Amino acid sequence: MGRAESLKGKMSSQDPSDLWSRSDGETELLQDLGWYHSNLTRHAAEALLLSNGCDGSYLLRDSNERIGLYSLSVRAKDSVKHFHVEYTGYSFKFGFNEFSSLKDFVKHFANQPLIGSETGTLIVLKHPYPREVEEPSIYESVRVHTAMQTGRTEDDLVPTAPSLGTKEGYLTKQGGLVKTWKTRWFTLHRNELKYFKDQMSPEPIRILDLTECSAVQFDYSQERVNCFCLVFPFRTFYLCAKTGVEADEWIKILRWKLFKNKR
Repeated sequence: MGRAESLKGKMSSQDPSDLWSRSDGETELLQDLGWYHSNLTRHAAEALLLSNGCDGSYLLRDSNERIGLYSLSVRAKDSVKHFHVEYTGYSFKFGFNEFSSLKDFVKHFANQPLIGSETGTLIVLKHPYPREVEEPSIYESVRVHTAMQTGRTEDDLVPTAPSLGTKEGYLTKQGGLVKTWKTRWFTLHRNELKYFKDQMSPEPIRILDLTECSAVQFDYSQERVNCFCLVFPFRTFYLCAKTGVEADEWIKILRWKLFKNKR
């Protein structure tokens, strides 16, 4: 018996859901793949990627059609595309392509875009979405993420999923040219921090792109308490919250956003 046939028999004798790749005849566990989310549902995968991911974020999950079939869920701008990946017992098939491991699959498509839809949308696998997410414990996102992993129904998730990674509230902001302090309404969604004249204002005064922010930290240089600053290449923004707890909440979620952007 040849080496390839021996290897094929070795891998096929085990549960295909336990395997994900081979290397010199040694099998590895699918659970070791940090972005494999097992029995995550289609809707839950979309909620995670749309709320917390970015363009090119992806994860692998079991397909509910049959054993040995998986779904690769990939975010492309403001939608999520799903692709079938089939485990044959000794390789992974994707369309007309075949890969000896998922590592080879991801490496290939990191340079060769997927065709995401009939419109020809191109998708590149850039950011694996981890199974274990270290999110600030004070946010709803933790409870929702946990619920997705522990079997709550899709209907339970719909009302809460959009709140992932968001925050809003009043903060006092120091002016840029004139160093006066004014209270503004702030909203945080994905990588955009917007501030408005007040909560009822329809249009923001300014939109800050957090992908350009290099640091968020408490600030003690101002003659005010509960202050923190956001450092951008063009300016440092000084903000103050009503309480230390509120300032800490803003800092934690903003730092989490920055951490995700640097991964």
